[in-house]
Amino acid sequence: MSYHGTFAFRTDIGKVRKDNEDKAQVAMNSNGEVLLIVCDGMGGASKGDLASKMAIESLVESFKNKKKYILLGNEKRWFTKAAKKANAAIYEMAEKEPSCKGMGTTVVAALISGNRLITATVGDSRCYMLKKKNELVQLTHDQTYVNYLVSTGKISEEESLSHPDRHVLMNALGIYPSLSLTFTSHEYNGESILCCSDGLYNQIPHRELQNIMSTDDRSDQKVDALISVANFNGGSDNIAAALWECITND
Repeated sequence: MSYHGTFAFRTDIGKVRKDNEDKAQVAMNSNGEVLLIVCDGMGGASKGDLASKMAIESLVESFKNKKKYILLGNEKRWFTKAAKKANAAIYEMAEKEPSCKGMGTTVVAALISGNRLITATVGDSRCYMLKKKNELVQLTHDQTYVNYLVSTGKISEEESLSHPDRHVLMNALGIYPSLSLTFTSHEYNGESILCCSDGLYNQIPHRELQNIMSTDDRSDQKVDALISVANFNGGSDNIAAALWECITND
């Protein structure tokens, strides 16, 4: 089974930052698969921009050359291999070039392959699914110190919203020679999929995010609306969004 749909992706510098280190892309390959990627770069002197650019380019190249797998385990192995390749390239660049030292990026990627959706996460960029009854569900788990505190019962969800360390990452691409990915897998039946950076979801309440995703606007109009609202609400960070919406299936 392959799906037909529309997609849009866009980044914005926001209202506060001097550089835009976010990257977003949606790609399709010859197998009829769809890949959404959002990267939120980090590192001084715009090197976060380089890290996120390298990650996107490497992952899309791997995706274009990807075989079609029947088994879920093979999809996860492909994801791991592709992410490790990107991680090695960024890490080696940072080791070789003193100006790039410490650069890295978050990655959230969503792969639609037939009736399966697989997400892979490094860091705190997120993937959401809009269910059939217009219920927006977060599919990924933030790899942050605060999320760790919540999951271990040290603090509550409510306390996490204002915790001083809420932006501290537990994981990022390119920072270390080794890499660990977090996967989720889901049945896919043509739902809308959104990947975004924290510059989007931290500026828009969940219900408002859900309302914008549920409109009858075109995909590009929805992405523009999401970025406009995030900026209206403060735009305190770079903003990235990648949206896929299914039209019909074979």
